[in-house]
Amino acid sequence: MRYKKASTADVAYILGILGTIYPVSEALGKAFYDKTVCLKVKKGDVVLREGERCQYMYFIKRGAMMGQTTHQKKKIVTYISIDNEFVSSISGLHGVVPSQEAIIAVEDSELIAMHNDDLQVLFLQHFDMNFLFRVMVEKYYRDAQERTHIIRLGNAKERYLYFINTKPGYIERLPLHLVASMLDMKLPTLLKVQKQHQLSLQKDRETEEWCKKIEDYIVSQQAYKMPGLNIEKVAGVLSISTHKLSAIFNNTYQLTFTDFVNRYRIKNIQQYMADKDVMHNYTIEALAKKSGFATRSAFYNAFKKIVGVTPVEYRNSL
Repeated sequence: MRYKKASTADVAYILGILGTIYPVSEALGKAFYDKTVCLKVKKGDVVLREGERCQYMYFIKRGAMMGQTTHQKKKIVTYISIDNEFVSSISGLHGVVPSQEAIIAVEDSELIAMHNDDLQVLFLQHFDMNFLFRVMVEKYYRDAQERTHIIRLGNAKERYLYFINTKPGYIERLPLHLVASMLDMKLPTLLKVQKQHQLSLQKDRETEEWCKKIEDYIVSQQAYKMPGLNIEKVAGVLSISTHKLSAIFNNTYQLTFTDFVNRYRIKNIQQYMADKDVMHNYTIEALAKKSGFATRSAFYNAFKKIVGVTPVEYRNSL
């Protein structure tokens, strides 16, 4: 690997990131400009082999890197890191012991690095370097613990959902066979879970669109005021099967069609009841009919079920 001195812009970028964690002293900043190097690698290049001592702490300016170990002749991805993340050997940090994992470029990448010997000198000379590195290592090991947590989660679907929620954008960018290895599943399993999730999202979007149509017709257009409104009528207007429409009410709204419609009828009646002028000119039963109820008994039963008291009790409480 051919390391060369890092550019002023690259070092300034690193210092800017570190400065968000803890103020970087002028002396430490100067040391970074003197000691930081950079490295360009191609996809598939091995930056560190298993069994070698890791001599550098790397920062990914651009690209993606992975850790990979071998167990019973099987290659296992231990982590994948992308832009603006620090990487090194987890098992062989500081090059004290041989690394149990390789570091390999997943994409063409640009790395900014510092040699362990230089890091040790900075630890001895600068308090702020110790504080910064402590925070970095804490994050590094939190990420490592998170990766372990992913593997310990129940089934393949749960691991997949955890990964895409905690690492947004990774699944679209990275080779899926590497993601599958990191999630401890075979590639066909990952593809199956991914397809199922995409179908689920599509179904959710379709349901959301149907809900908008339902609410526009029944609520916004006040179809609930139509006496005798039933699920067959709504299904015909919206061009949807009664079976599918019923499933949406039961599963999405968790209400029967009748209860859904009656809630808006009751809400409309409550608004009428709050208006003294309206109540001066209408009986409660007349308001019920005006709001879509066909019979007095249906109105009273629905009102008591939804509000918890009779219409008269509710009117007297206002």
